[in-house]
Amino acid sequence: MKKFVAFLSVVSLATFSWAGTAKEDSADRLQKSSEVLTQIANAPDKGIPEEVLGKAKCIAIVPHLVKGGFVFGGKHGRGVATCRTADGWSAPAFISVGGGSWGLQIGVEGVDLIMLIMNDKGMQQLLSSKFQVSGEGSAAAGPVGRHASAGTDWKLDTQMLTYSRSKGAFAGLTLEGAVIQQDADSTTAVYGKDVAFKNVLLGKVATPEMAKPFVESVSKAASVAVAKEAADNESKK
Repeated sequence: MKKFVAFLSVVSLATFSWAGTAKEDSADRLQKSSEVLTQIANAPDKGIPEEVLGKAKCIAIVPHLVKGGFVFGGKHGRGVATCRTADGWSAPAFISVGGGSWGLQIGVEGVDLIMLIMNDKGMQQLLSSKFQVSGEGSAAAGPVGRHASAGTDWKLDTQMLTYSRSKGAFAGLTLEGAVIQQDADSTTAVYGKDVAFKNVLLGKVATPEMAKPFVESVSKAASVAVAKEAADNESKK
């Protein structure tokens, strides 16, 4: 009996330790995601165009996505996503990004990744809690600069625009073949239970205190983009 009680104590301590570590990791991810979005949104003439950021339906950020390998390439990272709702931006949903690619590749590179969901079709893909980026119109490297070029097709059927930053350089990123899905461990650590991914992004789950700075940074970046676009349009009249 004593051995059984001791065993339960060890299991409880291990579970508590895991939950604490997972929550700390999630908090760190939220902070880094805020920093990445703020820095990229404010990049002079090299960031995400105001028209694009201001019209995004959802924003997903993966700080330090690792990609690369020897002979077989791959990608893996964990991040957060949030969507526009009638009451502002939703609480963050925790995601993981993984997937492979063929080809001769040597080395490993860490990049900051931003994914902008631009239309209802793309949003439905994200709400499914697991989908693979593939097929024409599914995703495209996003335009870079203060304004999106009139020649780009981001306003058409592209569901997702992707961006990356590596060693200070900022550019569009091709993410075809990657699988994006819910990070259940982080979700449980932050929300206390495995809440439905879709409910989080639809605004049906309250934003935890630790996640409010992240949501505020997304709201500010999107609002500033809309205001700048409106001011620029006004100045052209």
